[in-house]
Amino acid sequence: MPEALRSVDFLPVPLYLRGKVRDIFALGDQLLIVVSDRISAFDVVFNELVPQKGVVLNSIAAFWFEKTRPIVANHVLSTDVATYPEGLSRYADRLAGRSMLVKKIDMLPAEFIVRGYLEGSALKEYRKSQTVGKIPMPAGLRQADRLPEPVFTPSTKEADGHDINISFAELQNLIGKELAESVREKSISLYKEASAYAAGKGIILADTKFEFGLDNGVLTVADELFTPDSSRFWELADYQPGRPQKSFDKQYLREWLESLDWDKNPPPPPLPDSVIAATAAKYREAYERLTGKTLP
Repeated sequence: MPEALRSVDFLPVPLYLRGKVRDIFALGDQLLIVVSDRISAFDVVFNELVPQKGVVLNSIAAFWFEKTRPIVANHVLSTDVATYPEGLSRYADRLAGRSMLVKKIDMLPAEFIVRGYLEGSALKEYRKSQTVGKIPMPAGLRQADRLPEPVFTPSTKEADGHDINISFAELQNLIGKELAESVREKSISLYKEASAYAAGKGIILADTKFEFGLDNGVLTVADELFTPDSSRFWELADYQPGRPQKSFDKQYLREWLESLDWDKNPPPPPLPDSVIAATAAKYREAYERLTGKTLP
């Protein structure tokens, strides 16, 4: 198994942005996205690495970007290191599988969540007001119940702290009515397509998050797509509403952290080897089940 990767400081190109997991490098009108093996939960990045996590996330995103091209444009130019500019092919041993060359587009100042099941912040909202995304829901729904229809719930992008859920009317004020309606339509179409495909693999796609931008005025999905970091994947065979579900994402890590006396602020608690190994196994299984391929 390749050595786990914490950062990509070895590349001789300017760093454009460093996220919790992704390092993004500027290449003129293109960007190079490299997915590290860092892991975060509750907006805190942990000191430990999860081996192959970056390869899994990048490979799943690449799979979905290609599969959903008929629905909406995306920013991917190449995942083949041999085609990267600036002589970056000489770093193929560390970039292969965990990187993609993408168009630099104008990102929209919001994130876009589609929820098909009642979990997470949607569950908290429902228990408080019997709504999801401020949309009234039927009475008596349980944790993890399927919603009558997928619900589009946008949120702000906060540089520090948690993103804030906003209404569709607030999104219209932020980006304009026509663009907001287009993003909602594409988001729900993407969710329905991926949800149906995942179900055929014995997996429930409970909810997911998108980022969109404009490429010369064309709505374009970007960043990541249907990965275990941006989505909740559940085991269909084990699905039972009214309780937490067996998942293929970092919910496993979140639930372990919830069992600790930790206030969810830095510094993070150390992750034991058993939790790291189980989390890595969850990510690998998600990739293999969804794509039908095996990681090297």
